[in-house]
Amino acid sequence: MSVMEKAWIDIGAISDIPAQGARLVKTARGCIAVFRTADDTVFALDDRCPHKGGPLSQGIVHGRSVTCPLHNWVISLETGAALGADEGQARTYELRVEGGRILLDGAALENLAPE
Repeated sequence: MSVMEKAWIDIGAISDIPAQGARLVKTARGCIAVFRTADDTVFALDDRCPHKGGPLSQGIVHGRSVTCPLHNWVISLETGAALGADEGQARTYELRVEGGRILLDGAALENLAPE
């Protein structure tokens, strides 16, 4: 595979995720939270808040952010960065939507460091 090609993995239909909701994708290296905003934009982040490791997939999606259910940290879905006075970073993953299906960048999964 050339550097320009990507191995996209079909992880489900966008309709499988409620608007302003999330679903988990389980990998050998950990869980990835896939979020759908009110305007049907999708984002993927590690399912661990950078603060105390809370499950971001159980948080509240608002705009292009998610609020962690444990300590109310707000995380940008676009960048994975903690917002406001908080500092920290959740890993983001590239994905795209084609024909109503969500495709996750498989190469990013292969390059994850072991936990």
